[in-house]
Amino acid sequence: VFVLFSLSLSLDGQVQVFLKQREVSITRGHKTSTSMDCIAEGIPHFQYAFIHWYRHVPSKAPEHILYIGPSAVSYSNNSYSKKYSSSKKGTNICTFTINDINPNDEGAYYCAFWHFHRI
Repeated sequence: VFVLFSLSLSLDGQVQVFLKQREVSITRGHKTSTSMDCIAEGIPHFQYAFIHWYRHVPSKAPEHILYIGPSAVSYSNNSYSKKYSSSKKGTNICTFTINDINPNDEGAYYCAFWHFHRI
């Protein structure tokens, strides 16, 4: 089961960023891959933003899988490149795909946006 959520983040008390995800549930044996969208609102220049994807399994720390930047995807572990992928669509949608789904993939998958600014 893949459980997703919405997140609201305030940057410098001025801009609000919303990351919205719809719940996706996959039953073993019915699909071999699945995709989920992260809909971002309030991120200026979305194509240049860095969107991160995490997996959380109960009783374990969240695991960083990958991030997608302006031109490429970077994986936390090189072996993830065959299992996971991500892409950006339009001005505010980031898609995350899991291939070759098996019982070990169960967990909650989250998108995140990290905002860095110079001091």
